[in-house]
Amino acid sequence: MAKNTICVWYDKDAEEAARFYAKTFPDSAVGAVIRAPGDYPSGKQGDVLVVEFTVAGVACIGLNGGTAFTHSEAFSFQIATDDQAETDRYWNAIVGNGGKESDCGWCKDKWGISWQITPRVLTEALAVGGAEAKRAFDAMMTMRKIDVAAIEAARRG
Repeated sequence: MAKNTICVWYDKDAEEAARFYAKTFPDSAVGAVIRAPGDYPSGKQGDVLVVEFTVAGVACIGLNGGTAFTHSEAFSFQIATDDQAETDRYWNAIVGNGGKESDCGWCKDKWGISWQITPRVLTEALAVGGAEAKRAFDAMMTMRKIDVAAIEAARRG
């Protein structure tokens, strides 16, 4: 286990989520699956308690903790994409697997985890500042999934 690991709370589907992320994103994998040694408030002995996994190289654990806590946009994974095909692939994988679209390149997976699928061209445009950044920002504000061609056009004015 990494020294610093993100812990993501799930009701009961941490292993399913980890396996979905591992098949969806490069440099992702499922590690140890740890089962409860005894009964606990939201589960029984032998149930999956913790799953170690990585998402795009980031160490995580999924904790099956029950329904005590819910997810919000205060935590999200941000995935930088190189082109429209990669943006579409990740967006469609998340939304098409029971997830939901949101605004400005955000979506949620079926477990309620928020994702930002962000083309690098958008990040680069915002970093430039000035009128170019404003045009790209205004374009982004009208989108759900980010349209790379529209961001590039906005950058050019």
